[in-house]
Amino acid sequence: MRNATVNKGLRSAARGGGGREVTARCGLVARGVLYVVIGLLALRVAFGEGGQEADRQGALQELAEKPFGIVLIWAVGIGLVGMMLWRLSEAVFGAAGPDGGKATKRLASAGRTVFYAVVAFSVLSFATGRGGSSGDQQSRDVTAKALDLPAGQWLVGAAGLGIAVAGVVIAVQAARRTFLKHLSMGGVSQGVRKAVTFVGVAGGLARGAVFAAVGGFIVYAAVRYDPAQAKGMDDTLRSFTQTAAGPWLLVAVALGLMLFGVFSWAMARWREV
Repeated sequence: MRNATVNKGLRSAARGGGGREVTARCGLVARGVLYVVIGLLALRVAFGEGGQEADRQGALQELAEKPFGIVLIWAVGIGLVGMMLWRLSEAVFGAAGPDGGKATKRLASAGRTVFYAVVAFSVLSFATGRGGSSGDQQSRDVTAKALDLPAGQWLVGAAGLGIAVAGVVIAVQAARRTFLKHLSMGGVSQGVRKAVTFVGVAGGLARGAVFAAVGGFIVYAAVRYDPAQAKGMDDTLRSFTQTAAGPWLLVAVALGLMLFGVFSWAMARWREV
């Protein structure tokens, strides 16, 4: 028992110990803020009150209009830098858990590092007054540039397929409740456990659906060789209102995104890092 405790302590020190925990939990809180605000904006769109874009840029603009908004945006940006550093440490030293050192786990963490680096850069750019174009326009611009590269159509198609597959994986993992194995909730009441499980499943399904749809539109843009067919989060969310379910599908997805934000806060409290 003593040797196991010592070995666990050594592994924790190699991964960054307390510093890693702080960056992870700050990052999860910041992610939760963005998803809750994006969900609220999407809900407004569903009920015909959509002024702000229902994406990261819209969420930041919404925060900027609140008292001390710029301070909050800086806090979110710094938190997301922490998220990036946490995922980077997992890629280098391995994640928590007995299989955290597997190559597949490290590769997944490396991909998440790149993703959160981009998100953090976007938030901090907004905080410094260099917000740039909307998420939808950025998606179209990046797609257009990629299509002009050698084998660009294949590259865009592969990228879109990768995002779509990631969305499906997120949804499947949420439905299977695999996130529970990463939570340390000893002493927590059964009611709280059920609530965390509910928001984790509902939020993960909604987030996965959005990722899958975004990837699908990118694949379609590659097939048509038309960057205008690529959609960012805002246009993707608005496209849900054009289904047979009408605005109610967007209502469900918007509520799911808000629940994912709440789930991120729960992860900040109980996630093993």
